[in-house]
Amino acid sequence: MTEKMTISRLAAAAGVNVETVRFYQRSGLIAEPIRPVEGYRTYGDDDVSRIRFIKRAQLLGFALDEIAILLKLEGARTCADTRDLAAKKLAMVEAKIGDLLAIKTALATMVARCATEDPGEACPIIQTLIGDRPGPIERNLLRAAAQPLVGAGGGAASDTPPERQTSTTGER
Repeated sequence: MTEKMTISRLAAAAGVNVETVRFYQRSGLIAEPIRPVEGYRTYGDDDVSRIRFIKRAQLLGFALDEIAILLKLEGARTCADTRDLAAKKLAMVEAKIGDLLAIKTALATMVARCATEDPGEACPIIQTLIGDRPGPIERNLLRAAAQPLVGAGGGAASDTPPERQTSTTGER
């Protein structure tokens, strides 16, 4: 039998906070149960599983709009669609890794230049950042930045559930 629970018990069981549950409801990822005339809305084990699914998909880098698609894909006949969506996400991750490697190379080069420069001269890192024409480091970064991300569209600020946002009190 499915245990009925309040929103706070649902949140605790799923490992999120209540605001995350409400956020997912506003986003259309989980349904908001009808409130009885007297009493509280209740949730079941299926809701816990759905929230855990959402959280796992987010850990893999899926945006909420992609998660909404994944939630609709269920059963053996949708495996190809699910695989295609995951393959696009993988390509996007690989592109981001390439961008990060280009940034790493550029930073390492600037740090090395800074270590070999005369301390009395202007900092080469600052000079690189304020330079009016791109040098080899900047051209490399600009080329990486100009590459369109495969499957772009994920990672919008609205995809951040409340527990991932920092409040003004510093709490999560």
